Amino acid sequence: MSVSMNDKQYEAMTHVDGPLLIIAGAGSGKTRVLTHRIAYLIDHEDVNPYNIMAITFTNKAAGEMRERIDNIVGLGSESIWVMTFHSTCVRILRRHIQEIGYDNNFTIYDTDDSKSLMKGVFKKLQIDPKQLKEATVLREISKAKDELLGPNEYKEQNQADFGKKKFIDCYYEYQEQLRKNNALDFDDIIRMTVYLFKACPEVLENYQNRFKYIMVDEYQDTNTAQFELIRLLASKYRNLCVVGDDDQSIYKFRGANIMNILNFENIYDDAKVIKLEQNYRSTKSILEAANAVIRNNTGRKSKALWTSREDDEPIHYRQYDSSRDEAYDVVDKIKKYQGQYEYGDCAILYRTNAQSREFEEYFVRANIPYQIVGGINFYARREIKDLLAYLKTVDNAQDDLQVKRIINVPKRGIGATSIQKIQDYADSHDMSFFEACRSSVMIPGMGKASEKISRFVMMIDVYKKRLEESSIMDVMEQILEDTAYIELIKEEDEDNGEERIENINEFLSKIKSYEEENPENTLSQFLEEVALISDLDSVDEGTSRVLMMTVHSAKGLEFPVVFLTGMEDGIFPSYMTINSGSDADMEEERRLAYVAITRAKDILNISSARSRMVRGETQYNPLSRFIKEIPSNLIKGEMPKQKVRLEEKYSEQSSARAFFKDMPFSKEPVKLTKGSEISSAGGELDYGIGDSVAHIKFGQGVVKNIVKGPRDYQVTVEFESCGQKVMYAAFAKLRKL
Repeated sequence: MSVSMNDKQYEAMTHVDGPLLIIAGAGSGKTRVLTHRIAYLIDHEDVNPYNIMAITFTNKAAGEMRERIDNIVGLGSESIWVMTFHSTCVRILRRHIQEIGYDNNFTIYDTDDSKSLMKGVFKKLQIDPKQLKEATVLREISKAKDELLGPNEYKEQNQADFGKKKFIDCYYEYQEQLRKNNALDFDDIIRMTVYLFKACPEVLENYQNRFKYIMVDEYQDTNTAQFELIRLLASKYRNLCVVGDDDQSIYKFRGANIMNILNFENIYDDAKVIKLEQNYRSTKSILEAANAVIRNNTGRKSKALWTSREDDEPIHYRQYDSSRDEAYDVVDKIKKYQGQYEYGDCAILYRTNAQSREFEEYFVRANIPYQIVGGINFYARREIKDLLAYLKTVDNAQDDLQVKRIINVPKRGIGATSIQKIQDYADSHDMSFFEACRSSVMIPGMGKASEKISRFVMMIDVYKKRLEESSIMDVMEQILEDTAYIELIKEEDEDNGEERIENINEFLSKIKSYEEENPENTLSQFLEEVALISDLDSVDEGTSRVLMMTVHSAKGLEFPVVFLTGMEDGIFPSYMTINSGSDADMEEERRLAYVAITRAKDILNISSARSRMVRGETQYNPLSRFIKEIPSNLIKGEMPKQKVRLEEKYSEQSSARAFFKDMPFSKEPVKLTKGSEISSAGGELDYGIGDSVAHIKFGQGVVKNIVKGPRDYQVTVEFESCGQKVMYAAFAKLRKL
């Protein structure tokens, strides 16, 4: 095998036996190394392709790796497992989950399904959602599952904490409902696989003997459950190669544990460590900026990206007066780039999804095509969820959640009272909701609803029978015909009906293409593929359009032109991180900045705004500390020398009048000296300009300006923790110190 690689890449490719840690900096060609390493194992070490596994995190990454491996390896590559963690575990569970009490045709619940199930749990346990949020409980359960804590282990760990009692009760009931529905939520997929391996050593040994060579991509993003899964699989032969970059560990909020990669040599004391530092993506200025920022973190492995690219352009920086000015100018620049770059070459990155709105408005005005990554997933749309619920009921009628979703869609005259009677009957007879529907004539008080329910059961049975003899597409078309679902949309939703029907047509196209590409696959496998699709997998690559996304969503992607926006303290890094005082949280936020910078290949534009409306409040935030960490010689554009202070910038009366004229409540600034007191709509203020005050959320600060309005005063305060903020006196409730 003849292949061009740098020395470190070649060393990583040809290291065969024992644990191997490849520290791969951004753009250093890690996927190339992984794919060629697989080919090297087969061509030079006579490893059977059947004994190789490669795992990554997204379907997109797995698909790219699969394509490269097929092209390089050729014959025999189909027996190599190349897939995501979740796809790997689902394949194992489909074959063996009956060993731990589930049926093989289990359903996979998405986020909406889990929320619906938790609503039922709250109702059964009589928990008031105003006092405890369902989403809060689901997050706690997800964290527990990531740490491999089932309901019993979670109870044992938290039984002394009275505040966790409701969480414990909810976890038990939630898990019981999942089992009853023969369903797994997303976190269960990996947890249950680990549980299967520990409960059934013979199953584990079977997969250990199969996968003698294991490769894991993006290892810095693994959580405890994923770490344990890989540890178990690799424990017999120990030929484990993990690839990752601790500087790109940005998913702590999802349970990722950076210590998995930082402690690799401690867990495998004979591990070989190879660093890939040559970058093939970005210009010298971009890499030097990224290196300068990340160097401020202490919890990392030392490395520095470099490039042999000779072309270079400085980083462009601009501070705007407002976020609207920022959005307008970014869109204008993208327009001007046309001719040199396509729309699809440009990406706008921001810290939070809420920042996308102003960019959207200007894109629409400029008639520039764009796509927001991380919006509503196609498969989470109401009409698609309905049709999927029909298919899921046909595939697994034990899933009460799906049956209840469609039993009266379209309306069949089966009301909430009848549904509750069926559920009560199912609970008292320890059967599924669908089984209880079969016995509706036996349920007291059902009346005419019993006949309607029987017709519904018969319809599902017909679809099950038809599926044995025909395709998923045939069954789906029959469902649409029998339910007149499209006609229902036309009647009920004149505003969005056309778009929803287009979504249904797209769903039919998906079924058709799936069956053409996978003629031997079952309905369960189709539903499994749909359940494992993520937001990034839905990025439309066929049309040239500007992509907008959070930095978290951008990881793994690259663009010739990047606009990194909203770079202010309080936005990026966030107030939550700044106020937490946690070094670990700030280091994760800095890694996020590092990821953002290294998405750019040719041109990096960075911007901030002096004022930004957040949650209806105008904020005046200082420049992001991460931008200050970039050497000034790398930046083209004027960097603020100090914090902007309104009383300095608008010291002259004419300037002040110009600044405040657009504020709906404002008049001219009130001329006050330190200690002066004024009265507001809410009574007397006991502070004036120059006084130290305290805010219940933002802590201590100094009053910088007070502006008189028709009903209240607007107070500008420079807070020690988060910079300048402008707020109404009546709402701020500032206390003079």
